[in-house]
Amino acid sequence: MEQRFDSIVVGAGQAGPFLAARLASSGRNVAVVERKLFGGTCVNAGCTPTKAMVASARAAYAARTGSGFGVHVDSVRVDLREVKARAQKIVLQSRNGQEEWLRKTANVTIFKGTAGFESPRTLRVGDEVLEAAEVFLNVGARPVIPQMPGVDSIEYLTSTSILELEETPTHLVVIGGGYVGLEIAQMFRRFGSRVTIVERNARLAPQEDKDASQVIHDVFKAEEIEIRTGANCIHFEKQGSELLAGLECNEAAPHVVGSHVLLAVGRRPNTDDLNLQAAGIAADERGFISVDDQLRTSAEGVYALGDCNGQSAFTHTSYNDYEIVADNLLSGASRRLSDRIPVHALFIDPPLAHVGMTEGEVRKRGRAALVAMRPMTRVSRAIEKGETFGFIKILVDAETHQILGATIVGTGADEAIHCIVTAMYAKQPDWLLTHSMHIHPTVAELIPTTLGELKPLV
Repeated sequence: MEQRFDSIVVGAGQAGPFLAARLASSGRNVAVVERKLFGGTCVNAGCTPTKAMVASARAAYAARTGSGFGVHVDSVRVDLREVKARAQKIVLQSRNGQEEWLRKTANVTIFKGTAGFESPRTLRVGDEVLEAAEVFLNVGARPVIPQMPGVDSIEYLTSTSILELEETPTHLVVIGGGYVGLEIAQMFRRFGSRVTIVERNARLAPQEDKDASQVIHDVFKAEEIEIRTGANCIHFEKQGSELLAGLECNEAAPHVVGSHVLLAVGRRPNTDDLNLQAAGIAADERGFISVDDQLRTSAEGVYALGDCNGQSAFTHTSYNDYEIVADNLLSGASRRLSDRIPVHALFIDPPLAHVGMTEGEVRKRGRAALVAMRPMTRVSRAIEKGETFGFIKILVDAETHQILGATIVGTGADEAIHCIVTAMYAKQPDWLLTHSMHIHPTVAELIPTTLGELKPLV
């Protein structure tokens, strides 16, 4: 059966539902196709459940370390079933709320199933053939299963399946020292597991500046998380009930033996079964859909939003993709990806937040810059909370005094970074912040103070 619509939105992740609702409010007749769960990765297997579980892990950690604050707890027991149930309750509230809202939205028709192109304007969903002049792809991504020797011989976990555990692993071996691996590693260490992180690169979070990576290293060592970096030939074996991860190509070289292995080495787009060729949609060798500065694909009238376009795999960037497309189509705007200032956070405890250029990028580009840095040991809020790992670092153009970038590692970093983000979007010089009065005692109040100590980056 063939049905015609004005617009088709494939995928109900972070961008899809909001775009569908806004298109529908303009009078368009919109089809939304979702093959599995509304809310996408963020709601079902990403931000929502993991941050809920991180909160449980934080509570366990606070209880164990309370004696340093004069609070004494005789024993701490983590029930992973209860942790999971709490997280799932929050997930279901978000997922069901989103689906119910969208189903009640006027001019929106929901189709459940897998969509595949038959032509640039038509997609098949089971027995249904949908046609529209506009197609918006928001199909998300999933964990990569690396082609490491022996990986098929073991029972491994991914960032999705590990959330289903109901018993705490005795020894969790985390393959990958990026955002996902680090968050889960600390979480399960606080639940009571022994944890080892295995990373190919020379340091954890290798995309961050070295000083930020060092803070993460110090935090994890303080929590007795084992770190094995520079593992250039990771391979696996099963030995009875245990799993063995080799770090070097030489079989006699060091190994890590654990009860569970988590593979956290990246994500791949869910574009395999879209039949992109039938629509003339270009994608790279990994399957990420190529888009221009306004998120248009190589096929006229087809857009790609969120993780599947490879333009930053964050929930906030996916939502911003929706805003760019919707404003351009419906409000006559001319918004572009290149106008976006990169900003992200790593939600370990304490968190890391970054905006704009790193120090490494500034040096690589040869920019004449000023830099200011203040350790959290000189931030009253951090001292009072007993959380003095980390620093505030801000980079400024030496001539224009425009802020080039900033990294905050430490308590409250994920919130404090936003005053710098706003100043950068407003294209204001650093004195906007140095002349601002912030609330005491907060981490953000030290941002003006830090900027008052700018020195040449040498």
